[in-house]
Amino acid sequence: MDHVTGVGAAVAVTVRVPRERMWELVTAVERIGEWSPEAWGGAWCAGADGPVPGARFTAHNRFPNGLRTTVTCVVTEAERPRVFGWNVLDPTGDVGSAWRYELLPGEEPGTTLVRHTFTHGPGVTGARQSPGGLDGRLETLRRNMTATITAMTGAHR
Repeated sequence: MDHVTGVGAAVAVTVRVPRERMWELVTAVERIGEWSPEAWGGAWCAGADGPVPGARFTAHNRFPNGLRTTVTCVVTEAERPRVFGWNVLDPTGDVGSAWRYELLPGEEPGTTLVRHTFTHGPGVTGARQSPGGLDGRLETLRRNMTATITAMTGAHR
């Protein structure tokens, strides 16, 4: 294995949002631009029937250096209201990264423990092309993952 494949980032945040509602938010790929510091949009691909394994969606990202990208994603897990996962594909169809939300009952009624993970795959990504900045990129991902979850909770109100 190389020094990038398998590297990951994870956050766990308890939110005052019921699990069923949090599921609706994390699977609303068309709304991600409202919440994410990095993603500015997303859309289900033609023929996709929402968050089901095998469904595809596109995601549009922007980076501080001005780079904008559009990637194709494929849903790998969708177990309402517990798990939503997807792979981001590189231009050749290899997995560039795997993303996953796990929604667990919080300790208090009406709360959800949100576990959000990122794992770098074997495909081509910016992190692979600039491995010297990998630690900084992982920290940015953790910060952005937390900010996205926090912003989603505002949409609940």
